[in-house]
Amino acid sequence: MPVYGAGVETPERDTPYVIDPAGRDIHGEAARIRARGPAVRVLLPGGVEAWGVNDLALLRRLLTDPRVSKDPRRHWPPWINGEIPPDWPMYAWLAVRNMLTAYGADHQRLRRLISSAFTARRTAALRPRIEKIVAGLLDGFDGRARVDLREEYAYPLPIAVICELFGVDDAEAAAEMRYCSSVFFDTSAAPEEVAAAYPRMVQLLTQLVGDKRKNPGDDLSSALIAARDDDSRLSEEELVSTLVLFISAGHETTVNLLDNAVFTLLTTPGQLALVRTGRAGWDDVVEETLRTEAPVANLPLRFAVEDIVLDHDVTIRQGDAILGCYLAAGRDPRVHGADADVFDVTRADKEHIAFGFGVHHCLGAPLARLEASIALPALFERYPGMALDAAPEEVERLPTFISNGHRALPVRLRGR
Repeated sequence: MPVYGAGVETPERDTPYVIDPAGRDIHGEAARIRARGPAVRVLLPGGVEAWGVNDLALLRRLLTDPRVSKDPRRHWPPWINGEIPPDWPMYAWLAVRNMLTAYGADHQRLRRLISSAFTARRTAALRPRIEKIVAGLLDGFDGRARVDLREEYAYPLPIAVICELFGVDDAEAAAEMRYCSSVFFDTSAAPEEVAAAYPRMVQLLTQLVGDKRKNPGDDLSSALIAARDDDSRLSEEELVSTLVLFISAGHETTVNLLDNAVFTLLTTPGQLALVRTGRAGWDDVVEETLRTEAPVANLPLRFAVEDIVLDHDVTIRQGDAILGCYLAAGRDPRVHGADADVFDVTRADKEHIAFGFGVHHCLGAPLARLEASIALPALFERYPGMALDAAPEEVERLPTFISNGHRALPVRLRGR
């Protein structure tokens, strides 16, 4: 049986660290959790306890450990016993039946079927369309002095791409899907919003599936439906839940990646200068942003299938929940040194797990990187004198401990 080193025992480990649902100090909170040890008991909304795993090496090991499950229906007693209500802030993350909650053979089956539809060829073919969307968004800024880049650039691009990828051409439905997705990521949302968002998203995507069956197109929804109809190993619920996963996670993570990259470059002009003078590339910006500003700060949830001994003092018990603290792990000083908190595009080792790891690595990661590699240089080339239109400390963060981004990203535009 593997035994993972969990570090030095601290007095604070006797009391769970209470996670702030509003994410008011998300970086400070990550640092405080990390200071308690690689695996820390945390208290989530609703009095739910979990282990906050923030050590990069330990997270990588647990993500590939067969004793760690993503299926609450089989391995989490509070879910099995009906103790988790539909208005719990993270309910939608567990209620779906897709790769996010599949375990073992079920996960392998779903990933294999979905990978056959979501191919590298399909992603690469989107480049011309992404370039066109980016150019159109930037053209829309002409003559304007100020814009909210999160709302008017970081959001519209991945929304347009994901809707095109999945064949969502109903603007009203797309807007509703965006709203429901935002609630999934908002751990401070009102209970009534939480309770309504997941069933509404399922309803919208069930309607999409019905429409695509009647009128299939050259899109990922149609490809997944074909896989479902040709192979009964993909259930109807799994099909709809897979669409929930891709449409929700497929745009929110990219929004935060673009948001954080722009914010960080505008607040660290020396780093931007390194890119502009060719001493670093835009891929360096993307990877260092993913390391220091993981788009998903804390990913819920995984569960121990059996007792997992971390060291002689710490054991994750069978049925315990595990919260992946990706933001904290990206800044792990055991990996990145004393300056792990510093954004440095020239850093040789930018290792992170912002898109997961191993068999749980996000299938949409290449698309997110592609969008960022096009959108960021185009923006800074069009507006080389762009500046933040607020003091950095005045740019408010999202009210959540899951999604890592800003409420708005106000900038002043200056052309060439």
